[in-house]
Amino acid sequence: MLGNFTFHNPTKLYFGEEALSNLSKELEHYGNKVMLVYGGGSIKRNGIYDAVKAELQKAGKEVVELGGVMPNPTIDKVREGIQLAKEEAVDLILAVGGGSTIDYCKAVAGSTYQDADPWEYYFCNWGEMNCRWIPVGCVLTMAGTGSEMDSCSVISNHHENRKKFYYFRNPDFSILNPTYTFTVPQYQTVAGIYDIMSHILEQYLSGNDDNTSDYIAEGLMRSLIVSSRQVLANPEDYEARSNIMWTATWALNGLIACGKPTDWMVHMLGQAVAAYTDATHGHTLSAVSGAYYRLLISRSKDAEKKFCRLAENVWGISSDGKAEKEIAVEGLDRMEDWMRELGLAMNITDCGADDSMLEGMADACPITESGYVVLTREDVIDVLRKSLK
Repeated sequence: MLGNFTFHNPTKLYFGEEALSNLSKELEHYGNKVMLVYGGGSIKRNGIYDAVKAELQKAGKEVVELGGVMPNPTIDKVREGIQLAKEEAVDLILAVGGGSTIDYCKAVAGSTYQDADPWEYYFCNWGEMNCRWIPVGCVLTMAGTGSEMDSCSVISNHHENRKKFYYFRNPDFSILNPTYTFTVPQYQTVAGIYDIMSHILEQYLSGNDDNTSDYIAEGLMRSLIVSSRQVLANPEDYEARSNIMWTATWALNGLIACGKPTDWMVHMLGQAVAAYTDATHGHTLSAVSGAYYRLLISRSKDAEKKFCRLAENVWGISSDGKAEKEIAVEGLDRMEDWMRELGLAMNITDCGADDSMLEGMADACPITESGYVVLTREDVIDVLRKSLK
């Protein structure tokens, strides 16, 4: 392990089939008024809404509801939530949904008592969050983003064709019941699975020391690959769903980033695509990964070496009589075979992008400097062009 780091994660997790039974007890630590936030209404069809409301009633809480949080939550919707939270003087925001709903609730929680506009202050200028924080609790219904145990919030601005992130605070507590993910459609399930894989790779594919974090990452990836195939065969395989949910949490709660630089360029590229197309996050990541990873292998010996290790330790590629680059490329080919097996988008055309958007998407794409290669704007356009069908 290289460098110096501090690891602290304050989120309290309840995990398992009986996890929700802890909610009413947990709510004793917070004030009387709860803002219940959810998305398009699927939780009302699958019974989760009724179960959560029963726990809130059991705890004697006054409930204010805000529905309609979209898959890529917008800053306009955040402003709506801020207004409601302030008018109602809520004591706790309870997110019931996937990563988008949780991201949304963090943005509202950290912005309600901030005088400045959240888009300009936080997302564009990285202002310090020095105002009152409204506590956030989560009932997770989709595995993927890891938002249940990290501080990141990703918000879109359709007026500017931008999708940006800011680090607020971790949720105060999260409830993870794998059975709540049984009814998630396959398209969304596999998007979540690839989001998990991409989170791990963003941290794994950086640095060249023999790092304990990388051994943990390899184990998480192997578990995810096995469980992904089990879920495709049987969407109600509890063990597979529970493993995916737990892997998602550990993929982005800070653990495997310890002692490492991290890349995040695939996420910057994918979010730039989504800023123009509003496509599902995991599919925008899969659509740009191949072209970006091939660029890394072609330009960096350190990247080639790390992709070789990935190929051997995660994808089971034999190294007998092969050069490192050959092994690295074979591993990437194997990963793309798995991606096709899941039914992921393999190009940005399938996400709704076309050639006319490339320049604008490049302008919307921040360039990170902590990976193996620091891209130029021309590189970004080239990767996006190679990601077209």
